[in-house]
Order: sequence, then structure tokens, then C-alpha cells
Amino acid sequence: MSIFKAYDIRGIVGTELTEDLAFNIGRGFATLLKPETVVVARDMRPHSPGMSAALVRGLTALGVNVIDIGLASTPMCYFANGSLEADASIMITASHNPGEYNGFKLCRANAVPISGQTGIKELENIILSASYDPEAATPGTVTEKDIVSEYVAHIRQFAHITKPLHLCIDYANAMGIAEAAIFKDLFTYDEMFADYDGSFPNHEANPLDEETFEALQTKVRAGSYDFGIAFDGDADRVGFVDENGDIVSMDMITALIAESLLQKEKGIVFYDLRSSKAVKELIEDNGGEARMCRVGHAFIKAQMREANAIFAGELSGHYYFRENYFTESSGLAVIYIANLVSQSGKKLSELVAPIRKYFASGEINSRVKDPQAVFSKVRETFPDAHSFELDGLSVEVDDWWFNVRMSNTEPLCRLNLEAPTAEKMAEKRDQLLELIRSC
Repeated sequence: MSIFKAYDIRGIVGTELTEDLAFNIGRGFATLLKPETVVVARDMRPHSPGMSAALVRGLTALGVNVIDIGLASTPMCYFANGSLEADASIMITASHNPGEYNGFKLCRANAVPISGQTGIKELENIILSASYDPEAATPGTVTEKDIVSEYVAHIRQFAHITKPLHLCIDYANAMGIAEAAIFKDLFTYDEMFADYDGSFPNHEANPLDEETFEALQTKVRAGSYDFGIAFDGDADRVGFVDENGDIVSMDMITALIAESLLQKEKGIVFYDLRSSKAVKELIEDNGGEARMCRVGHAFIKAQMREANAIFAGELSGHYYFRENYFTESSGLAVIYIANLVSQSGKKLSELVAPIRKYFASGEINSRVKDPQAVFSKVRETFPDAHSFELDGLSVEVDDWWFNVRMSNTEPLCRLNLEAPTAEKMAEKRDQLLELIRSC
């Protein structure tokens, strides 16, 4: 399977991804975009410095000037791209993947992501055919720049914390350590796994996996905290637990951040189509315009830009802000939740309770032989229901709904379902799973 993916380049170091290939990615990127200036950043993995150096050699060989911001979170890289008015950026990271992986997240100017459909496949073809532009007579320059203080100042301007808060933060030995520079003196916090270690010695850095939260939950339940947070590997995602150590689902966080933002400005908010319908209800109750979006950061960012949306939230823990060039900022997500908890005088569990009024199945994967047969059977089973195909097939039946969609990389069908009671959710979930798994 190619390391040139739908949203980034990612593979196992030493076999699938080498420094020679990183050099060629630099040359290929310069050939594809013909940029004058590219921001380059890297995560804490032990092979990231070597990958960065090789990438920079490839870029500068073709005359590109590089702004090297060094060790940084992915949101910092996006901010540097936009604020420094660069032509492009490359973040060296494999996000939450295990330590043997590394990769590259690519953007055009203004932090516009490059996906498989908008340049990654072209880049792969340039590299496979070795059809690079000729080397420049004068190589590009490399300028080192520390962006952290500028990013921190930019994000902190949105903090309006009116009473003391005490948080617990699990960095998973990853780039949340850099992102958390935002929080200093805004509130107090205890840290977990606060040393950079790209081998992830304590647990994986993936807030979508509930096991990721176990250490954080234990610490929060044993202490006295307003809430806890867990970053993913490159800190473009963040998960939350409430003051009781209970996981708060990402769609509930989307709703709360939307509520906080809409208190100061009315506007368009996008929400992941897998989200509870309570999210749409809360956005509209607070004077916002709720718009459903398909899964995937490249799609969401494009829709946000087109609509000049103020915010978007995804069920995977990505939170996108107009204030950060329509890209993720996990630190800003934490700030808005902190604002809400401090200003409301309520606990996080109390803020979530009114919007946690439906029962969701969570995303359930089923291996299928014939994906098209799944969609045909669903349509046959619910002929009179309202359905649409924003991403897979979504079906609304009376007071419950579901979405079925296929994985981009595996023969898996993903089901998300929500109903007004736990009993109805379980009944409909089992009915749908039986139908899906018969295909």
C-alpha cells in the first residue's frame, strides 16, 4: 500500500519511509508548487530531525527558502504558515501512529491542506517518475525561527477565564507539551507524561481510543480537577474528561465550544455528520447557523473557508477555528471550554448534561464483501425515510437516525446511529448490524 495517503504521507521508517525519500519529497514538493518560501516543522519522534534535514535539502536544492520552526505542534505549523505569509508548509509527523512511523502533512499558502485529490497523488507521480525541476543555480536559504511565543500570544487573546481553574493534562510524551505553553498562568494544572519520547512509552496518543484516557481518568478521579485533557501525537486533536473523570464525547465538546463562540459572534458552525442531533439544536438555540459536514479535515476546511464559518468540530477530536486560519488548534479548544466552565460557574458535567439527551451507538465497524449491496439493502429497508449522501448514506427515520459509510482504506462499513432511548438505540443498532453483516 502506498505511503501517499488521502490526507498526508505516512509510513514505517526504514522500510516504507527513508531520508532519501524525504529528500525526494522535498524536491517533488518544490516541483509541484514552485513555492518561494516553505515553513518546515517536526514532532518529537527520534527520526524527525533526520527527516527534516533531508526534506530541507530537497527543498533548498531547487531554490526554495525554508523557514525552519523546529519542534512544534501541528497547529503551530499551520499558524506559522498563515502568519508568516509563506507559500506552503510541511509538518513532519505521523500523528498518533506508533513510534516506528513518520510522515508529512502538506499545506499550500494560508494553511490550505493538500490532500490526495488536490496534490498528493501528483506529488507521488513526480517522485515515481523522477520528473523534478532542475536544481537551482543558487540554493535556497534556511532561516530558523521560534514561532511559539507568537502562537501563544495569538491564542491567549481569546482567553477570558473569570475564576481559578485546576486541570490535569496528559501529553502522552508528545507535542501537547509544546501546545500547552498557552496555558501558563491562565490556570493551574498537573502534568502527566511530560517528557518528549517518540516511542510513546506510557500509552498511545490517540483520543479516539478510550484506553488512551485510562491513566488520565484515574488521576482525575483521585484528585480535585475542573476537567482533564489528553492530546494526540502532534496535538491537532484533544480529548476531554469531566471533573468526575468521565469521557466527554467530541460532539458534546463541539456543541460547548460553539455555544461559547456564539456568545460573542453569530455565524456558521459546521458539525460532523456523525454528531448527535443535539449539536445542531444547541447551535441554533444560540443563534448560530448549523451546517452538517462530511468527515475529513480537507473537506471541512474547504467548506469553512467558502462559508467564512467561525468554527467546526469533528467526532475525532479535531476542532477548527477561523482564528487559526480555518485549521485546528487544540489549545484554543481547551481555552474555550475553560472560558465556559469559569464563566458559567458550572461543572463540565453539568454543562454537558442538558445536551447529552440522546443515545448513540458510537462508530461500529463491520467487514463486508460488497459495499454497494449494503447501501442497496438500506434503501430497500427504509424506502420512505429521508436520506442523503453527504458522506456515505445518512437516513432519518421518525425520531432516530443513522449513517453508514465505507472506509477509504479497508473493506469496512462504519455505522453510527442515534435514538431517543437506550432501548431503541440497541434495537435499531442490532437490526442495522445484521443487515450490514449479511452483505
